Formats: sequence, C-alpha cells, structure tokens
Amino acid sequence: MSLTVAAAKQAEKLRIDGNSYFKKDRFGAAIDAYTEAITLCPDVPIYWTNRAVCHRKRNDWTRVEEDCRRAIQLDHNSIKAHHMLGLALLQREDYTEGVKELEKALDLERGASPKGYKVEEIWQDLARARYLLWEHESTKRSWDLQNLKETCMAALKEKHFLDTSQVEGFVDENIQSNLEQLEALNGVFNKAAEDDIPTDVPDYLCCKITLDIFRDPVITPSGLTYERAVILDHLHKVGNFDPVRPEPLYSSQLVPNLAIKEAARAFLETHGWAYKTD
Repeated sequence: MSLTVAAAKQAEKLRIDGNSYFKKDRFGAAIDAYTEAITLCPDVPIYWTNRAVCHRKRNDWTRVEEDCRRAIQLDHNSIKAHHMLGLALLQREDYTEGVKELEKALDLERGASPKGYKVEEIWQDLARARYLLWEHESTKRSWDLQNLKETCMAALKEKHFLDTSQVEGFVDENIQSNLEQLEALNGVFNKAAEDDIPTDVPDYLCCKITLDIFRDPVITPSGLTYERAVILDHLHKVGNFDPVRPEPLYSSQLVPNLAIKEAARAFLETHGWAYKTD
C-alpha cells in the first residue's frame, strides 16, 4: 500500500472519529481529529468544513471563516462552506459580503435539493442578513439625510435673514415665502425617508396561510397564490384540497406565479425592513 493511500485511509478514519466526537458534543476532540485528517490530506474540503462546524459550535467565528475560505478554494460549490462563511461575515458586521455568500449557498442548495430542509434554513439566515444590511444602511442614510437637512435649513434661514435685512418693505411676503420654502424642504426630506419607514406589506404579496411575503409563490387552478413549500406541506400532511377554497388540489396543478415573485422581489429591493422574519 502506497503512503498516499495509507494517509487517505487514516485521514478518513480520523474524520469518522471526529464525527463521533461531534455527536457527543466533544468539540475539542473533534477539532483535533479533523486537524489530524487535514494534516494528512489537506486537499479534502469536507475535513475543513467539518472543523468549521466545530468552531461554529464554540462561537469561534474567526476560525470558521478561515476554514470555510480554504474549503471554498478546494470546492467552489461547497454549500456548507458558503453558508457558514456568510454567517461568519455577519458576525463581524460585513453584511454586504455575508449576503453574497448566503445567496451563493442558497442558489447551490436550490440546485442540489430544491425541496430540502436546508433551503428553508439558508433562506432564514439570508433574510436575517438582508435585514441587518438594510438596518445598517438605513441608519447611515438617516444620519446623512438629517445632516443634509440641517445644513439646508441653516442655509435657507441665512438667506431669509439676508433678504429681510437688505430689502425694505415686503417683510411679510418674505416671511411667508421663507415658511413655504421650509415646508417644501421638509416635504422633500420626509419623502426621501419613506422607504426606510416600516409599514404593512401589501396583501397581494403575502401568502394567505403564513401571511409572510412571498419567496417562491405558486398559483392554483382557482387563481389563489400560496408559498410553494407551505402549500406542498399542506397537501402532504392535511390532504389534496385547497386550504382556502374547498376544491380538490394536487401538487401537479401548481404553477409558478412569476409575476408575483418578481413583484415581491422588487418590493424587498426597496423595502429591506420587510425581510424581518420574527
């Protein structure tokens, strides 16, 4: 037996040992086993992602990021690595890159197992990441708008003061004009801030069962639209009928509602607060 084959067999045994330790919550021992496996066979992505899972359990996000980046170098399509890297980036408040990694993980998972439970798990993490990104950017926009508004207000008041001091008569008209300009300025800034003020999501963009905004809407023969995973779960667990209208319904009759899907996507694009899932 060659040294390479022997090393690979030993590394695989260490991976199995690491898995056993992990199941017993012995994360330190698991890390040691995976580290030995990596030393023997550093080009196997799963050894790196398995060790990253252990670091995640210990909230050691720096090492999670390091191991996931190495795993991605070895396998660009590692769902687990992109998912955990996204979570690690959120921990250090790199929301933009975190969202990108989670989007990549979700795309890969949908391609590999569109109905798998991981799709929902990754989506929930992505929704949280997008909400955090919106919250971060919204706070910055709010400060920038407030500072700009105060600067504009001060400039307008200074202009009014100069106008009234230099022109005799028509004082009342100048005061009225100034008030109108201040009111118009307020309106402009209030309008600019509207998209960042949470309101209600339009009913037509929400599933009738969960009341949450659509992600993957499907339409039934009766014309009602539901979230795909939710209606499929209903048909599987409750029965082959429409939950709102007492009509027979089968999964083969569901058709993607692309118009509503695009409308929901566009709404979320400009109303990031709607990503909040709790």
